[in-house]
Amino acid sequence: MNGRKPWVLLLRILVSVGMLLVLFAQVPSFDASELVPEWTAGTIAWLLGAIALTFGAIALSAVRWQQVIHALDMEAPLGRLTSHYFAGQFVSNVLPTTIGGDVLRVSRLTRDTGDGPGSFASVVLERLTGWIVLPLITLTGLALNSGLRELGTSTAVAAGLAGASLIALAVVLWAGSHSRGLGRFTADHGWHRFAGAVHFGLDRMRRHRADTLGVLLAGVTFQLALVMAALFGARALGIDQLGFTAALVFVPAVLIVQVLPVAISGLGVREGAFYLFLRPLDVPHEQAIALGLLLYLLNLVVSLVGAPAFALGGRKELDQETAEHPEEALLFP
Repeated sequence: MNGRKPWVLLLRILVSVGMLLVLFAQVPSFDASELVPEWTAGTIAWLLGAIALTFGAIALSAVRWQQVIHALDMEAPLGRLTSHYFAGQFVSNVLPTTIGGDVLRVSRLTRDTGDGPGSFASVVLERLTGWIVLPLITLTGLALNSGLRELGTSTAVAAGLAGASLIALAVVLWAGSHSRGLGRFTADHGWHRFAGAVHFGLDRMRRHRADTLGVLLAGVTFQLALVMAALFGARALGIDQLGFTAALVFVPAVLIVQVLPVAISGLGVREGAFYLFLRPLDVPHEQAIALGLLLYLLNLVVSLVGAPAFALGGRKELDQETAEHPEEALLFP
């Protein structure tokens, strides 16, 4: 598998470049100057707000992770978890690698707690809570604004993504919590014990409802911070047509589709999604693409904060952990 990783990375880069080129070609009389906002005090203020919200969202993710860990009867200081989370963001969004930052989070939490399967389960469950929240936010936005339910393809795709995500989550949660699903692996050894740990974690969270509620509340706050960061970014670009309820509907849908493992950091997929969703709102095509690129750059800038935290372990540590625990790399591509 290691020999294929450079080719996988190259393929994702080519897919991203290809999708962006196709997207630009679809825009009649494409004006590249529209991608860059007019630099005013207001523009800078909106951008700084978007950066602050993006940074805060990652910090909130660490809080959510700690809530999951507590529900699993494990303990880890919030400061350490925040450091691990930013290091993971740096790996996922900055380094030229196909290995996700979640692998790094699992390895470093395992080093802190001595519980590899439990650490693995905590990252899986922390991710799942985010996926529960995203489609619910989209459906809430559609419920609040009837006009957004009549935007044709944009509405259908956003609602379809939300519905498909909830169905997929229901299947995953059933498989994870049922004794005939991952529960079959609770007594196994080797990589099976990681799957069994997810089953055990789901059972613990079902029993600790107060902790689970705290996880979900942290997840809602995290995702709303990302929605607001996108809204601030839109204002920086002069996109006034994107209102709050429209952002509730379409930004989570973009966040869902951009994690498809076909492009590098969602580049190309995210811009195409904004191009589709914002067309009925009369947002210029160049500005819709610019919003996707801006969110990519914001995430990249904030992820750089994780460079010092990553350097404490180094790239060699990541490669060693991947070699020792390939199941983690498979589940977190």
